[in-house]
Amino acid sequence: MSTQQEIIAQLGVKPTIDVDQEIRKRVDFLKDYVKKSGTTGLLIAISGGIDSAVAAGLCKQATDELSKESGTEYITLGVYQPYGAQDDIEHSYEVARAFQLTKTVETNIEETVDEISLEVEHALKNVGISRHITYQGKGNVKARTRMVVQYALAFELKLLVVGTDHASEALTGFYTKWGDGAVDITPLSTLNKRQVRLVAAKIGVPQSIIDKVPTAGLWEGQTDEKELGVSYEDNSDYLEGKEINPSAQEILESFYARTAHKRNTIPGI
Repeated sequence: MSTQQEIIAQLGVKPTIDVDQEIRKRVDFLKDYVKKSGTTGLLIAISGGIDSAVAAGLCKQATDELSKESGTEYITLGVYQPYGAQDDIEHSYEVARAFQLTKTVETNIEETVDEISLEVEHALKNVGISRHITYQGKGNVKARTRMVVQYALAFELKLLVVGTDHASEALTGFYTKWGDGAVDITPLSTLNKRQVRLVAAKIGVPQSIIDKVPTAGLWEGQTDEKELGVSYEDNSDYLEGKEINPSAQEILESFYARTAHKRNTIPGI
């Protein structure tokens, strides 16, 4: 078995999908987990990107069905988490409107992130390093701060925190450990980025969101593909078992090998 075949098997990606079946399977997955956990619904952070939009749509369908079937209210809480002024925050609102989310909150993380960054810089100075925190490091602080807030809300409201991780992200390890990779449930896992787009079109994600350039929004001008050095087309082709440019394949397999610690459970003896 080739490295590509091993990775595909580990991430569970299908070469083709039936979109309607995938939506039904993932909505049922969410519903079943909510019922078994004894929680009152789901929390999804809506960034304005396609992944969180798809997750929000699946969550809303799941909690609507649970409410109808049980006669008890289950909710999907949409959370907006800008750092200061977010240029594309309207896309987050657009997603909430598209799926008729009636419960949303906005929690601005700027002051908290800046305070944490300042404390890190003081700590660095104490070990003889006088400089600002790196922009990559501050990006990770943003991701982890967002999760602290999400879990605080989820605890108070008895909700499960939903993640947007999918196979194309898992392949490259392109998420922050204990940040956006720290969630209760991931309804998009086993889908690649292309398949997420197919689901998006089917469940009614606004076209403006589908057409956006993918970015984690961790610093100004950051885009996923520029950061990774490989396109989502190549990424998705690879996960579907297709032959891609050897240099792109080398990048993807290198990312997968060195980010194994993100996908593995905490090791112990």
